[in-house]
Amino acid sequence: MRDTPRRFARDLIVAVLENMRRYQEPLMYSVIAPSRYLIYLHSSEYARLEGILPLLREQTIRGLTDEVDKLNRRSTMQRYAERLVGRTALPVESATGDWQVEFLEDPDGDIAEGAFVIDSELRAPQDTELGGGSRTRRITTVHFGPRVATREQTVTRQAVATTRVLARVTHDDESGHHQYDISKDSVTIGRGGASFLVDIKIASSADVSREHARIRRDQQTGRFFLIDLSSLGTTLNGRHVPRGYDDVDGTKRENGVETPLPDQARIGLAETVYLDFGVVSQ
Repeated sequence: MRDTPRRFARDLIVAVLENMRRYQEPLMYSVIAPSRYLIYLHSSEYARLEGILPLLREQTIRGLTDEVDKLNRRSTMQRYAERLVGRTALPVESATGDWQVEFLEDPDGDIAEGAFVIDSELRAPQDTELGGGSRTRRITTVHFGPRVATREQTVTRQAVATTRVLARVTHDDESGHHQYDISKDSVTIGRGGASFLVDIKIASSADVSREHARIRRDQQTGRFFLIDLSSLGTTLNGRHVPRGYDDVDGTKRENGVETPLPDQARIGLAETVYLDFGVVSQ
C-alpha cells in the first residue's frame, strides 16, 4: 500500500495566514488584507477533518485576528525609528472589518490528494454614492507539498443588478444546446471548478480552460469587450484575440488587455467550443 499524502490541520491555518500577509493592499491611512477565505480540500482530506471543521474555522479566524494584532504591535525601538524618519507604519486591517472562512470539499474532483486550494478575496466596501459597485481582487493559491501556484484577478461587481437582458450567448457543448441572457456587466466563461466561479459553464475537454474568457460591458458606453484568460487561446470571428493576463513570477495577473465585441460575433474557445454572441435590441 502506498502512503497517501496527508496535511495536518495546522498547515491549513498557516497557509491562510501567509495568504493574508502576502496579499495586502496599502491605502492612504491603512493597509487592508483579504477578508474572505474559501479553502477547498480533497474529498478524503475533507472527510478526515469534517468532524473538527467548526473548530478549525474558529482557530483560523483567531489566527487571522492574532496575526493582524501582531503586525500592528510595534516595539519601543520601532516607534523610535519611525519618529526619526518621520514615517509611521500604517495599521493593517481586514478589508470588511471581519473574517469569513469556509472549508469546502472539492466539488469537481480536481484537487489531488495532499493538495488544497485557497481562494481569498480582498473586497473594498461598496461605493453607494457613485453607484459603481465594488471591486474585488481574488487570489487563488494551489498548495501541493512545497509548491504553490498563484492566480490573481480583479472583478467589478455592480451595486444593483439589473434584470434587463443586454445581450445573449448561445452555444453547443457535450451536454447539449444552451442559452445565456447577459443582464450584468461581467460574465465569465469556462469549464469552472473549485475556486473557478463561472457564469457560462462549458462541458468539454480540458482544452477549454477552467476560466477561459470574460465578457465585460462598459457601463458608460454600453459597449461589450472580450478578455482572453485561457491557456490555448480565444478567437473572435475566426481571429485570435490578445491574451488578457501576464504570468509574473508564477502569478497569473490580468493586464487590462481586452478586445471590442461587435454587436454580433462568434467566440471560439481553444477552437473547440464556439459561442454566438448578440446584443439584444432595446
